[in-house]
Parts: sequence; C-alpha cells; structure tokens
Amino acid sequence: MKALIVGTGYSGSIIARKLAEEKNFKVKMIEQRSHIAGNMYDYFNEYGVLVHKYGPHLLNTNKYEIMEFLERYTELIPFEVKLLSHIDGNYVRLPFNFKTIQQLVGYKKSEKIIKKIREKYKNIQEVSIYELIKEDDNDIREYGRLLYDKAYKTYTAKQWGTDPFSLDESVLNRVKMRLNYEEKYLNTDFQFIPKHGYTKLFENMLNHENIEVTLNTNAINHITFDDTNNVVLYDGIKYDVLVFTGAIDELFGEMYGSLPYRSLEFVYESKKTNSILPTHIVSCPNPNVAYTRITEYNKINGQMQGEYSTIGIEYPYEYNKDAEKGNLPYYPIINEENLKLFNKYVEYSKKYKNLFLCGRLADYKYYNMDLIIDMTLKKYKILEEILDDVE
Repeated sequence: MKALIVGTGYSGSIIARKLAEEKNFKVKMIEQRSHIAGNMYDYFNEYGVLVHKYGPHLLNTNKYEIMEFLERYTELIPFEVKLLSHIDGNYVRLPFNFKTIQQLVGYKKSEKIIKKIREKYKNIQEVSIYELIKEDDNDIREYGRLLYDKAYKTYTAKQWGTDPFSLDESVLNRVKMRLNYEEKYLNTDFQFIPKHGYTKLFENMLNHENIEVTLNTNAINHITFDDTNNVVLYDGIKYDVLVFTGAIDELFGEMYGSLPYRSLEFVYESKKTNSILPTHIVSCPNPNVAYTRITEYNKINGQMQGEYSTIGIEYPYEYNKDAEKGNLPYYPIINEENLKLFNKYVEYSKKYKNLFLCGRLADYKYYNMDLIIDMTLKKYKILEEILDDVE
C-alpha cells in the first residue's frame, strides 16, 4: 500500500508517521517549501538564536494525550509565555485583566469597575470584550468600549484588514478579558515548548524507513483528476490515498472562486544586547504603526545567555499567492459567505475516492497547535477506517 501526502506540517507529518508505522504504508511526501515542518519551522540565525520563521509557536493544551504524543519525538520543557500590549506609549497587561483596568483608567476609577464586574460575573473566569460593550451597566460598558477602541478594534483591523464585526463570532471571541489578576497569557493546564526546537521534532517524526520527503515541489503542478474512475493521480500514478493539506480552492484550480486569507511577513532585527523587549511578546494595537506584534526570541527556549538578541516584527497582509509579500496563506477569513464557498469545494471533493483532506488550509479553519494535533489524530482514525474498508 502506498500514500502520497502533500505538506509536511503537523497534519501531513502526523498522518505520514502513523501510516508508515502502523499500516506499513510506503509514504511519499511533497513539500512546496525548501524545508519540512510547515509554519512550525525554526532555525538558528547567524547569532545563534533559535528563530521561529513564521511567528512564535507555543504549545498549550488541556489534554495530556497531546503532550504524550509529542514526547515520542522530542523532549518538552515547561514554558509560560508572558505578553504585554503597547497602548498610548505604555505597556499594559495582556491578557486583559483587572490589572489592565487599573493601568488604563487609574486605581481610583478602577475600584468601582472591578467591583461591578465581580458582582455581574460571579464564578466566571473570563468574558469576551463583546459581552462587556453590550452591558446595561454604564461603567462596565464604558470600560468595555475603552478596551475595544484602544486595543481590540485597532489590532483586529490591522490583523484582518476589515471591520471586526464583519468577522465570524469564533474569531471575535478569541480574545477575552480575564476576571482576575492572572498574568499567564494562556489559560491552559499544560504549557511547553520543544527543548531542541520544532524542526527537530518534525525531523524525528519523519525519520522512518517508509517515509520519503521531496522538497521544493508544488504538488498541484503534478496532480491530475481521473473523472472516469473518480480518483486523484500524482504524476499519472494512483496512490491508495492522496492526503492533501494545502488550500482546497487551489487544489481545484479555484473553479468556484478564491477563498480569502490573511497573510504575514516578518522582519528580523538583532542587537548586541541581552534584552530588547520587557517581555516575550508585545502586542501593538497602535493604528499609527503597520505591524501587530513583536517577539523577542532570546526570551524563548532559554536562550538568554547569548551575546545578541533577535526580535521578529510581524506585518499583516492581504493574501496574494503571486505577490512579493503576503504570498503565504495564514488565516482563513471566516464568515458566512466564505464558508459557503468552502463547502462547495468540500462537496466537489467527495467524488474522488482516494482523496483525503486534512489541515488548516484544507479545512479552512484556524487551528491552534493543540487543536491541529488533536484534529489530525481524530481524522487519522477516520482515514484508517476508510483504508480498512478498501482492504
């Protein structure tokens, strides 16, 4: 049995390893970029700093089984990321919490607001900004509007290139206000990073005699569709399964139209110093600057002993695969219209018996790291059942 897998990110690599190890499949993997690991790829720059090429990645989950799975391929070390938001020239706490209220309105005024929020949201740990700005109480509503205007609205407008209210509720509610003084940005039980980096994790995962990886190859240029037998071919060859983790609209030549995404570009700067930022990551909602976030990589993976420090500055772009900048799809723009278009592609894909779609782009969803791993493990069980039926 043989499989062709397009993409070496989490979805492609997890399925490749499991097919090779558990089903004894001969797995051929195709990667468009010059490296494995997809957006998880990291590398040591000229100053010896381990940089996440496509933005900071921090493993956090409430499922220990996710940890157990990754520990098969790497050593994980505890890491709790700390964030700040740069608002009106000052650094304020992120996640937004009671400390943020004090920083934005002052201690005297914050007393009444915090008291009212505690009374209103008893036994609740966090609340979305959208709930605050809909509140009947004037003080809570006014603070919610202040937070929305100063931080959420401006950041979201830059990140997504649109008015926040045009986005799906799942996107709008990703940022919540913590109803305490908790400083941990991620409110999850397990927070770790791979000790030796993500690329090493993926190298170990794909290190199997049944797995062959080909880089620098656009699989779409090699994929054809046999509509007589309802199968997908790669270089004219039928594989028992072709797992596609790329953009579903591009797979089918955008026959129904293009699915929109937001893209990112990163600018890196290094200085001979042991610290540039006051914390690991700083959010930048200020509408007068084009970037949205700055990460200091020396503060991640315990690299503070180095002579140089490196920051990555994050600029959002509209996705255009033919542009010089913004040519990688990062975030699907999820709204009702775009989901209807996506579902047309999903329905069309069902005609091809050996095609299996999996991943952030193929599913047109924004997954955090733990969710993409969890989703892929669940989808593999579905694939396993399909292959067992074929056998």
